[in-house]
Amino acid sequence: METAAQDAATIPYDPIYDPFNPELIADPYPFYARLRDEHPLHYNERMDFYVLSRYDDIFHALRKPQIFSSAQGLTPVKDEIAQLGLPPTFIMMDPPDHTRLRRLITKAFTPDTVKELEPTIRQFVVEHVDAMKQKSADGEEVDLVQAVASPLPTMVVADILGVPPEDREKFDPWSDAITSASADFTLDVKEAMDAVQGLVTYFSGMCQARRANPTGDMITKLTQAEVDGETLTDWDIVGFCFVMIAGGNDTTTNLIGNSMKFLHDYPDQHREMIQDPSLIPNAIEEFLRIESVVQGLSRTTLEDVEYYGKTIPAGSKVHNLYASGNRDPRHWGDNADELDIHREIDRHLSFAQGPHFCIGAHVARLMIRIYFEEMGSRIGKNFEIDWDNAERRNSAFTRGFTKIPIHIKA
Repeated sequence: METAAQDAATIPYDPIYDPFNPELIADPYPFYARLRDEHPLHYNERMDFYVLSRYDDIFHALRKPQIFSSAQGLTPVKDEIAQLGLPPTFIMMDPPDHTRLRRLITKAFTPDTVKELEPTIRQFVVEHVDAMKQKSADGEEVDLVQAVASPLPTMVVADILGVPPEDREKFDPWSDAITSASADFTLDVKEAMDAVQGLVTYFSGMCQARRANPTGDMITKLTQAEVDGETLTDWDIVGFCFVMIAGGNDTTTNLIGNSMKFLHDYPDQHREMIQDPSLIPNAIEEFLRIESVVQGLSRTTLEDVEYYGKTIPAGSKVHNLYASGNRDPRHWGDNADELDIHREIDRHLSFAQGPHFCIGAHVARLMIRIYFEEMGSRIGKNFEIDWDNAERRNSAFTRGFTKIPIHIKA
């Protein structure tokens, strides 16, 4: 007689929510609407995890680390930390360990540190936008992702961490291997473990070098950070570098691509942004809301929890669908599925909430603001994107584009 687990394994996809379902990956939002309306607490028997999809449920879960733990990993896959050989990172810790590390890291990673990046980021964007214009004028094919969206966060993260230009080509393969393994829930362990080991080895060496010969970069500041007599170990710093590379690169690249697609679909709002750049900061929050780059992250219950008359047992994985909560009409109103750059944004979920609010959010906002300011002033609407031949990322975990063919008009 087959067990329930064996029965579940024979089901191709969970019809309500299954991250492997190609139909969901292509267009997740009808699935999310059904979850919110009919299955606000859903159990995926095939993969053994629960799903929360309404804004209020997710918001409050993220603010209760004493019940919803991050220490067992952030995807529905169990034992992901051990399988991937991940370094101990503060995003996969609970208080008080998380509190201690975050205080030390924010001691070095300050708003002033980020503000100092603006001239470098602006110069980089200007040079790459102009290069894109020249290639287009010369009749060459131009991919917006490869021309600007991907190299921009790679440069910024490397600059923050003090990585020399000749070593920066390592970043994207590391980031791709790690995010692909966890983002697609397939855990291609060998490739991901090799990437993690490469990252750990490289930044362990940097930590040792900066302790011996301090410079002004972030690694040096982290080695020198001290709060109440406590300092960061090399392993703590390597964990921070892992978060910056694995999370920072992919997120900004996808945010740029997603935003461009919505501006194509809402040309009047794009025109408003170009004519009045002061609208850009709020527009960025709306882009983050309407198309969450990270569709959701998981927690593990530390005790039994009840939702809608059903009990989630202690030790269960619970997947918080940020992208669903960000379009929940119960919170955002009847036009939750529509772009509105004038919307009053009330705490979207794209950077999470609570103690694990994204530590790099201000960097991402700075990059995307400068990108739109320079694209607006240097190109305006004088471009065409071949959306029919654009390629979307094949993942239920992150949403974005891997290719965006663009032609800039003379």
